[in-house]
Amino acid sequence: MNLAPTSRFRSGLSRQALTKFRINAKRLYLRAVRDAFVKLDPRYAIQNPVMFLVWLGTLVSLLFTIDPNLTTPSPENNSQLFYGLLTGILFFTVVSANFAEALAEGRGKDQADTLRARKSEIIAKKLAPDGTISQVPAASLRQNDTVYLVAGDIIPADGKVIMGTASVDESVITGETVPILKESGSDVAGWVIGGTRIIADEIIVCITSNPGKGFYDQMIASLEGKERGKTQNEITLTILLAVLSLVCLLSVATLPAFAHYVENPINVPILIAWLVSLIPTTIGGLLSAIGIAGMDRIAQFNIIATSGQPVEICSDVDTLILDKTGTITLGNPLAEEFIPVNGHSLKEMADIALAASIFDETPEGKSIIRLAQSYGARFDFDLSQAVGVEFSESTRISGTNLSGRREARKGAVSAIKEFVRVRNGRTPPELNTIYEKISQQGGTPLAVCLDQEIYGVIYLKDMIKPTIRDRFQQLHRMGINTIMITGDNMITASVIAQEAGVNHFIAEATPEDKVNVIQRKQAAGKVVAMTGDGTNDAPALAKADVSIVMNTGTQMAKEAANIIDLDSDPTKLIDIISIAKQLLITRGVLTTFSLANDIGKYLAIIPVIFAGAHLQALNVMNLSSANSAVLSTLIYNAIIIPALTPLALRGVDLKYHNPNQLLQRHILIYGLGGLIAPFIGIKLIDMLIAITGLV
Repeated sequence: MNLAPTSRFRSGLSRQALTKFRINAKRLYLRAVRDAFVKLDPRYAIQNPVMFLVWLGTLVSLLFTIDPNLTTPSPENNSQLFYGLLTGILFFTVVSANFAEALAEGRGKDQADTLRARKSEIIAKKLAPDGTISQVPAASLRQNDTVYLVAGDIIPADGKVIMGTASVDESVITGETVPILKESGSDVAGWVIGGTRIIADEIIVCITSNPGKGFYDQMIASLEGKERGKTQNEITLTILLAVLSLVCLLSVATLPAFAHYVENPINVPILIAWLVSLIPTTIGGLLSAIGIAGMDRIAQFNIIATSGQPVEICSDVDTLILDKTGTITLGNPLAEEFIPVNGHSLKEMADIALAASIFDETPEGKSIIRLAQSYGARFDFDLSQAVGVEFSESTRISGTNLSGRREARKGAVSAIKEFVRVRNGRTPPELNTIYEKISQQGGTPLAVCLDQEIYGVIYLKDMIKPTIRDRFQQLHRMGINTIMITGDNMITASVIAQEAGVNHFIAEATPEDKVNVIQRKQAAGKVVAMTGDGTNDAPALAKADVSIVMNTGTQMAKEAANIIDLDSDPTKLIDIISIAKQLLITRGVLTTFSLANDIGKYLAIIPVIFAGAHLQALNVMNLSSANSAVLSTLIYNAIIIPALTPLALRGVDLKYHNPNQLLQRHILIYGLGGLIAPFIGIKLIDMLIAITGLV
């Protein structure tokens, strides 16, 4: 966590902005100091086995400081001062570990407090069934309540637009300042997020979440770390450290017997110092901070993860499955052109397209209506007698049942062909040529028919997201295979796949096909990530090892996913993988450093404990006295935690070496460095103690 403004940004910041930054940083540190003492609560301390041993050792050492005569053999004249110094150093060790964790939590808690304060101020215009409007606190809204929103209003809770169109500022969530168009009838653009602001126009929203269950609340919980359970890797390492600490405890428990045998009794405070020096306090004190800081880095990339588990799994992902619409493309296909067939005029086709789309409230349907009206289209049927037919994945058709049993339909070309064939209609010979031409341009062709006769083809055009090809190439260099799955026809899918740069594609796929592909890849031993945004993506998102949903996605898709990308970037997996690898590497190198450190601390104290056994030859550091050796070792052990806290919070620099190079590099830097550092550090502290005459 970088708490100071870098030179790259400093020149662009005003004096007022810098002052505000310093105030926030100061508040962050003060909060971390306060929380470090709050975490001394034994109910919290016991959750970290390694540091809990240090916590207990501090209490025992405090008892001997108060009454030095508790120990055997008889204490020396300056024992109370010595025991007091031991107690202070042990206490500092525990508080340092707590401070590192609290500092890692601080940034997220600060952001969460800001969001919570903003939310508590929101007043909603609740719409009653009789049409009356009353102003109520946002916290009082429940699922299925209806609210009326106009320009300037803050959306009080997650919901679905049921009437109207409005521009919404989502910068408080995504950081993106460009307003997003929200409108009724859209599977993607019809959902709004609590806490965002209406910029223009007006809408009516049906609330879809109860208090405390919305996206805004989920974001607050993620920033605070309330929902951060320990990952499997973290649990495994915690168990390993607990076992190592238990082994060290049993070893220390046997020392008094050996010391008595060589007629060199050991004081209890010295045994505590020996135990604390042996157990892996460095990684034990920083383990939680590493995980929290990793999740904070995830949040800084505009990513919300339900827990740390899917983030860590990302480091092993080798297959990425993507939906097309709204994921690879912008997700807003609009009617670009009408192409009549079968000898019909453009006006005749526009009439039928209008009739087939009159009940279609999606952006796609509305764009068809607008294009049809631009050609002067009209409907010559009784709208009150007409019935809309909704689109379904199975039929791939939507339309209108007109009066007199007439049926106007639009849909996938193959589906419309089958529709007219069943009614003894015929397929115009030019239909296939038009279909192929639109598909080869990356567009989506929709055929339009009335009963058994096809009138033409609608050219739907969607845009590929900018820079997505370069991002996919990065994924390929990282060894990740990309597969695009879409309901579009084979030709359109092929063109989009080539333009986007994905490895493989599957066309004309159903939601069941997506699930089947994921299951086949998992059965082959692959770790699969899935990105999507639509309701039909939800089953596949729930099945994947890692599921990433776009912020523009539907509520059902968000509920099925375990990671939400606020930037709606399908290649955000690159950033998640980088953070996941950095998290694992940071945890690994600090574990290596901590265990290597124990060797130097062991050689510093062992000659002291068995001084009567003539083991002075083991005093390789030539420490000045027994008490100085103990204090020097404990002081080094205490200060190494705050010294490594910035590394734990920032993470180890990620270098893309192969595994062997990575292992050699870390053994050299953190293994050998961890072995040498205590010899230098303990000796320097011993020299300082000798100069000051502290003991």
